[in-house]
Amino acid sequence: MSAVADNYDKFEELGVQVLSVSVDSVFVHKMWNDHELSKMVDKNMPFPMLSDPGGVIGNMYGIYDSDGGVENRGRFLIDPDGNIQAYEVLTPPVGRNVFETLRQIQAFQLVRESKGTKATPSGWRPGKEVLEPSPELVGNVWKEWTVDKAKE
Repeated sequence: MSAVADNYDKFEELGVQVLSVSVDSVFVHKMWNDHELSKMVDKNMPFPMLSDPGGVIGNMYGIYDSDGGVENRGRFLIDPDGNIQAYEVLTPPVGRNVFETLRQIQAFQLVRESKGTKATPSGWRPGKEVLEPSPELVGNVWKEWTVDKAKE
């Protein structure tokens, strides 16, 4: 969360609403912000931290561990229509990569804006070539991949 907070301006530039949800109370969130996060990113939490006592929301997303009373770390990219486009769930010892999250958001936005006429190949980054799905592309992606790899 500190990496997201530290890069929050990039999420804002993309028009993304960031929410944090945990089983912790709002009081624990405040203590964490005041005594931990503010020392890591030199500012307060720039997005809402929602409390999910009992894991109701976590259960809906399949990340609540009822035996431990905790939620696994999850990241869900939800489009403007409310559909989950991507998710990643990691056990607590492994951190996420905020730059990969931003890259994926940009890819989903590009595909959405194109109304499905463009697709991003593996490892795509903003400014790189995209694929244009068509019957002619079927069985020929390797040709596009070979051309794109040669450009790097």
